[in-house]
Amino acid sequence: MSRSKIFTAFAGKVAKWAGHPIAFALGVTSVVAWAISGPAFQYSETWQLVINTGTTIVTFLMVFLIQNSQNRDGAAIQAKLDELIRASAAQNRYIGIEHLTEEELDELRQRCETRGRAERLDDAMDAADAAEERARKMAARAAERVAGG
Repeated sequence: MSRSKIFTAFAGKVAKWAGHPIAFALGVTSVVAWAISGPAFQYSETWQLVINTGTTIVTFLMVFLIQNSQNRDGAAIQAKLDELIRASAAQNRYIGIEHLTEEELDELRQRCETRGRAERLDDAMDAADAAEERARKMAARAAERVAGG
């Protein structure tokens, strides 16, 4: 088994365990035990150093594991979205846009928003035209009833 697969499996298991309620309870218990032990150690610098060092080490290592999990999740979601775009009537030019620069993404997002606004305006105008046509028909029927009656 390759190192990458070993690390991926390890990171996945640790991330899953770290998100479990038991892990949170263990962390809270550790902090409470440390706080309760303060008077016994006269709130010494060593007593403070224990919690500071422990939390720093855990945080430092968890950052890498969580980032690894997020990178894999993001890549998997992106692959799924790309496949949906490819297999649908959507525009294939959106496949791979996650590799664009921030400026290019902003420009693309603005173009999409502009098109969306234009489509909403077109829809509103179509709805107004349809309502106007219905009103004309109703008025014509009413006029026929008045003329015929």
